[in-house]
Amino acid sequence: MIQEQSLFAPGHRACAGCSMPTVVRLVLDATGPNVIVVSPTGCLEVTSTPFPESAWKVPWLHSLFENAAAVASGVETILKRQCKDTKVLVIGGDGSTFDIGMGSNSGMFERGHDIMYVCYDNEAYMNTGVQRSGSTPFCVHTTTTPSGEQSLGNPKPKKDMPAIAIAHHVPYVATASVAFPVDLRRKVKRAAELRGTSYLQINAPCITGWTFETGSTIEISRLAVETGLYPLFEFVNGKLADVKKIRPRPVTDYLKAQGRYRHLFKAPGGKEAIAAIQAIADENIANYGLAQE
Repeated sequence: MIQEQSLFAPGHRACAGCSMPTVVRLVLDATGPNVIVVSPTGCLEVTSTPFPESAWKVPWLHSLFENAAAVASGVETILKRQCKDTKVLVIGGDGSTFDIGMGSNSGMFERGHDIMYVCYDNEAYMNTGVQRSGSTPFCVHTTTTPSGEQSLGNPKPKKDMPAIAIAHHVPYVATASVAFPVDLRRKVKRAAELRGTSYLQINAPCITGWTFETGSTIEISRLAVETGLYPLFEFVNGKLADVKKIRPRPVTDYLKAQGRYRHLFKAPGGKEAIAAIQAIADENIANYGLAQE
């Protein structure tokens, strides 16, 4: 019955254990069918629409990697001219969101289109071979930031896209996790009810890029939140409105469960790198007031 009612049908070609289809189902479950979705090139497009098949039970448009926000802006403008009350969604990965589509995203944010932008954040270019993106965390092993004798992985911190959206005066900015579906759906519903632009960034573990057991997807995502490395929050009109409180766990609980961090537990300098990652989590916990009293 759940599958029959889902607006994202089974039979797609995503990897077993992939969190992305669950993210899409939860988003569409919260918005309902009166939506038009625009998706850039990426894992979602490739796995959900192999010609002549489609997993989408709502109107769906494929854009280029770099212009999903621009295409969605055009759709939203036409709907407004036609006086149609249909919500426009962009659902894209972090490669398009953080990097290639940044210019289009900035324009959409600045113009204030009535669009909900959802980023399923798997923290690398997974569709093309696990290359580093602007969302890739510090010291992660990817094919373009490989670990080895001269490297401990990605040397740069994760880009703060929510802060960039807030700096554009986006009215509603939130983060969510596939491990907390009730929280995720609530935030999607709130964004859908608001007029104006909203940005939701959803932690979406990738079993091939992060390298963990197929059945561990939800646990990995939960650990990202509980360590403070992926804080869950809401900003309304630039002000912090709500956070998910946690009892902080050490980042090693999260790191040791993934192959992309395995090198840190055996390479020279790994202990210092883990301490630096713990410092990132501690800073998030302090800045957002995440710790339960």
